[in-house]
Amino acid sequence: MRIRLDIAYDGTDFHGWARQKGDVRTVQATIEDALTLVLRTPITLTVAGRTDAGVHASRQVAHADIPAESLDQRSLGGDPAQLERRLAKLLPEDVRVFAVREAHPLFDARFAALTRSYTYRVTTNPAGALPTRSRDTAVWGKPIELDRAQAAADILVGLKDFAAFCKPREHATTIRDVQAFTWHDVSTAHELSLYEARITADAFCWNMVRALTAACLTVGEGSRDLDWVTGLLGKDARDPEVRLAPAKGLTLTDVSYPRDEDLAARVDITRDRRTL
Repeated sequence: MRIRLDIAYDGTDFHGWARQKGDVRTVQATIEDALTLVLRTPITLTVAGRTDAGVHASRQVAHADIPAESLDQRSLGGDPAQLERRLAKLLPEDVRVFAVREAHPLFDARFAALTRSYTYRVTTNPAGALPTRSRDTAVWGKPIELDRAQAAADILVGLKDFAAFCKPREHATTIRDVQAFTWHDVSTAHELSLYEARITADAFCWNMVRALTAACLTVGEGSRDLDWVTGLLGKDARDPEVRLAPAKGLTLTDVSYPRDEDLAARVDITRDRRTL
């Protein structure tokens, strides 16, 4: 049986999503170990997007293939949804599996995804972030003009080669389709100079969202102009002048998928190497 898990976590105290060698705390290892304990068989998760150390998720998606008989326990009754209750007792407070259900056999959390959406939360208030939001709100050292940040974001929308913004991976393409990138002033009486960047794309390469966000903030603070951003899109390798916004401000907020009858076609498209 293939199951789908919808997951949320505070990434502050994790070394990212992916399981690593040694005694390193990761989201994947934490959930896999709990599932293995409950189901009494080794479980491996495939995830929609591997988040970096310190990055959060309010809607991460993963899948796993499990023996159907592993659910034939008194406390589970053959229903994968019963795993939600069992996992809630085993998992630490900074990670939660809030939905488990049987998935179509062709469902693939990674390759079947249509879009992934992130929100970046950042304050330029000299006093810093509100203490109750300090774990998910980054601090940028200079004030920004939101219109300039948005103008930079507008340049980055579309099917483009984002090599200048991505940490390189051998044989991997850096072509992505950014479908929306918007900046919003979300300040309140208690949180001044607070902004959110919301970005959706078919996929993101390593460090891409944090690099795009930092580029917009750099333009927003006046250190660079819009031509700099345009010029970055013409490069074929990571540009050392592109900073990374702090990981703590970034949250994966949504992953979308096609209808079951369209899953196979979507997987084929995703596995095919992108071109411009």
